[in-house]
Amino acid sequence: MESLADALREAASTLAEAGVPSPRVDAELLAAHLMAESVGRVRALALIGAAVPEGYGELVAERAQRVPLQHITGIAYFRGLEVAVGPGVFIPRPETEAVAQLAIDAARGISGARVADLGTGSGAIAGSIAQEVPDADVYAVELSELALAWAARNLKPHGVTLVNGDYATALSELNGTFDVVVSNPPYIPTDAVPRDPEVAEHDPEIALFGGSADGLRLPLAAAAAAVRLLKPGGYFVMEHAEVQAEALMRILGADPSWKTVCTHQDLAERDRATSAIRTDVL
Repeated sequence: MESLADALREAASTLAEAGVPSPRVDAELLAAHLMAESVGRVRALALIGAAVPEGYGELVAERAQRVPLQHITGIAYFRGLEVAVGPGVFIPRPETEAVAQLAIDAARGISGARVADLGTGSGAIAGSIAQEVPDADVYAVELSELALAWAARNLKPHGVTLVNGDYATALSELNGTFDVVVSNPPYIPTDAVPRDPEVAEHDPEIALFGGSADGLRLPLAAAAAAVRLLKPGGYFVMEHAEVQAEALMRILGADPSWKTVCTHQDLAERDRATSAIRTDVL
């Protein structure tokens, strides 16, 4: 009978041939998922000759077809959260954790901060803010009904108010009352083709494409929504593509509704987010 150690080696080789970026880690994560164990425990079990979990080969074959690992396991990890994901919702990315951190830092400085997450998707950012800033009053807006179902599942334990709607108009009854607005809007240019099959074939288009040739129509709509939602002195932060940082700095910097416009880098030192402070100009 094949050992777990042999199966992990074969799986890593299969995934590497398929172009999976992290073949060994994914091989171990798939085994951990089936065995309901940590990756560290899987490594230890492999050393002592443990058996291969039933169905392992099928999951490896599915991942080799570039089905996202998170769709296979049903879980994405984001900051301190286990986020339920699957078809119809954008899988949260590690680089977005830094964007969430900026919003969390801003909310922590305000007692009972009211926070809005525009285009929440799985609810990862909103859930992180609610978990890490317990006295915050957090709202999350999502247009896609498929994504909304995942967000509802993920946000229910955190007391977040979830709204199904277009962030261009949503929460209008609360205009001018928010302390922090955060968004990870769709921002890929309409004629661009995502490089990774996991993104191109499995992430929903509504969560990817920014609605214009430069990908900025929907990000700028999020910024416009933040203008009406925020109090004077309120904080806005938004994720975007590295190549969009200069344009967003120029556009928001020229808008009298904003001051202190800043670009923020992710852990790979790419320009990943822009923040600004709401002025009192209407």
